[in-house]
Amino acid sequence: MTDAPPPPPPPVGPVGLGLATRVLITLAAAAITIAAMANAKEIIGPIVLSIVLVIIAHPVRAVLERKGWQRWAATTAVIVVVYLILLVLGVLLATALAQFARLIADSADAFKEQATMLTDWIATLGLSQSQTEAVTGAVDPSTIFSVALTIAESALSSVTAIVLVFAYTLFMAADGAYVAPIFARFRTTHASVIAALTGYAHGVRQYMVVNAIFGLIVAVLDGLILWALGVPGAFIWAVLAFITNFIPNIGFVIGVIPPAVMALVTGGWGLALIVVAVYCVVNVTLQVLVQPRFVAVAVNLGFTITFVSVIFWGFVLGALGALLAVPLTLLLRLLLLDADPRAGWARTLSGDRTPEEGPRETASEDAESELPESHPAA
Repeated sequence: MTDAPPPPPPPVGPVGLGLATRVLITLAAAAITIAAMANAKEIIGPIVLSIVLVIIAHPVRAVLERKGWQRWAATTAVIVVVYLILLVLGVLLATALAQFARLIADSADAFKEQATMLTDWIATLGLSQSQTEAVTGAVDPSTIFSVALTIAESALSSVTAIVLVFAYTLFMAADGAYVAPIFARFRTTHASVIAALTGYAHGVRQYMVVNAIFGLIVAVLDGLILWALGVPGAFIWAVLAFITNFIPNIGFVIGVIPPAVMALVTGGWGLALIVVAVYCVVNVTLQVLVQPRFVAVAVNLGFTITFVSVIFWGFVLGALGALLAVPLTLLLRLLLLDADPRAGWARTLSGDRTPEEGPRETASEDAESELPESHPAA
């Protein structure tokens, strides 16, 4: 008598959570993270700015250490470079704000006259009183004074953030002395992570340097043209053009509105249209046709993602988030995609059109180039 065959195993149901559940959990976690970042923007913003500044100045360390400088001396040089960048930006902003306040005070009568003319013209269109006030409020001196006051208060309230940036860069620059030795030690065991980190630093550095160069060119051209046209506050609008050049896609629109309004108030519609036309020729030529060719090589981000990143990070971290939208998006891609070899398809969707091995090889070469020759394994 043979033994009866064992009964078939019970059917096995799906293992783990379903796709819809995983998506909902991911979205919920993302919403909580975004809300937490928005509430902590006074801390996160200075940290990200410090990271970007230290990344920009870090090649100074490699050059000096190759020339035989001690580690502490190279670290000091990096700190000095970062502090000089902050000092120059601070002086530019302070000077521009002081001139802006003086300009608004000197142009108060012109603003009132233009507001009266605009009110009379709008009245002929048959709009209601509330609609007329809403339109003419843009050139109302009291409104512009309140905007200037808000900017000044924002600058004063950011003293704590500035102190944090100076402190963060001090410690980050000191820790940066050990990056190259750590990368050399773990290159064989954590190659993908090291390549992702080095690629991020390389991309951020190229992006910021390219934007700074083109921003300086645009600022000088805009400032000289506005000065030649007789538009008051040419230096102010040149500084604004330089800053807004770091805001992808919509920075040009933000930078052209104030000088156009000032030209309208002081010279009429003809001068305002000339300013807009000149800005379109100069800024569109450089920022739309030329600059993206260099930026695309550095960041490999799609146009849609770049545009959405400005809106998203501006909502989360405010004005600083809009200025650092691309470095923040690259950091997010680093954390979620770059260090994961299985996420190559998602990285391609984000705008990276290079072969998968390309960024890793480039990043590895960059890591080797930044490794000091005098301290190969220190």
